[in-house]
Amino acid sequence: MASLLVLFVFFFISSCSAQSYNVLSFGAKPDGKTDATKAFMAVWQTACASSRPVTIVVPKGRFLLRSVTFDGSKCKPKPVTFRIDGTLVAPADYRVIGNEDYWIFFQHLDGITVYGGVLDARGASLWDCKKSGKNCPSGATTIGFQSSSNVVVSGLTSLNSQMFHVVINGCNNVKLQGVKVLAAGNSPNTDGIHVQSSSSVSIFNTKISTGDDCVSIGPGTNGLWIENVACGPGHGISIGSLGKDSVESGVQNVTVKTVTFTGTDNGVRIKSWARPSSGFAKNIRFQHCVMNNVENPIIIDQNYCPDHDCPRQVSGIKISDVLFVDIHGTSATEVGVKLDCSSKKPCTGIRLEDVKLTYQNKPAASACTHAGGIEAGFFQPNCLG
Repeated sequence: MASLLVLFVFFFISSCSAQSYNVLSFGAKPDGKTDATKAFMAVWQTACASSRPVTIVVPKGRFLLRSVTFDGSKCKPKPVTFRIDGTLVAPADYRVIGNEDYWIFFQHLDGITVYGGVLDARGASLWDCKKSGKNCPSGATTIGFQSSSNVVVSGLTSLNSQMFHVVINGCNNVKLQGVKVLAAGNSPNTDGIHVQSSSSVSIFNTKISTGDDCVSIGPGTNGLWIENVACGPGHGISIGSLGKDSVESGVQNVTVKTVTFTGTDNGVRIKSWARPSSGFAKNIRFQHCVMNNVENPIIIDQNYCPDHDCPRQVSGIKISDVLFVDIHGTSATEVGVKLDCSSKKPCTGIRLEDVKLTYQNKPAASACTHAGGIEAGFFQPNCLG
């Protein structure tokens, strides 16, 4: 009887343990030259059909990959882990994936983990094309997660994305930790991590050096925690741009904590287009941030206009309950704090606390328009009305 019980326990544990599939077993070659796309899709089909937790192993080496979508909508539900010990490389010709929305895309999954690895999108040639003014594809986001829950991305490195590096869209309960994003400071539209229409997202212990926002936060974000991030070069950490659409979800419950900005165009920023919109940004916390030669350390810009094609109306985005606390360091421009709020819906509930920014060894100036709130331990000239 005892032996039967042991046997039952053994089979029970075996049936519940994860299955592991190595992409080499499905024909992938780690030479960086042989197209491994079919092999990756074959391993996904096998993993998809399993009713047990699955680990897909990508061993050391370089694996050439075209655009792939890992869709869980028709899979048996279970956790799936991609353990990447090697490097995934995009085709050298940027046109192969340049017209795709994503290079690597996960959707309709509950319990997806991407652990380790390097994603090399080889985007520099597309950046050059865009700078030359030629007719170029818009470029693919390196890795995206959509309509998924319980997502973990850990220890991943994204190199030279054609467009955004990492996108979280329509997801719930997402954790990114130990991520590295690396691209040239003049690479166009290469946002490090973009979050939108998602809830309960956290970003920890991450280093981002890129040509656009280190982290960009879009409409519909609710519950985002960012902590211990190094940003630079780049455009800082930005909420927005908001107000692109007249009917738009708001951004709320965002904390940005313990971030170092080095040589960035902006530090902590909220930006919106100057046009009517139902959107909003509220309950935002920027805390314990260090600015090293940052052009706009603290900025709310409700007349956002990156080019000549701007609406030039009045922003309908309502910004309220925004805390800037313990933000110090050096500004690369005379004005270290700029709050340019909407005349139609002025900013309310702004709090500037222990903000100490210098410009050329003197207190940096501050400029506030249509902004109301409280200042405490503020090193700059009084700003809020």
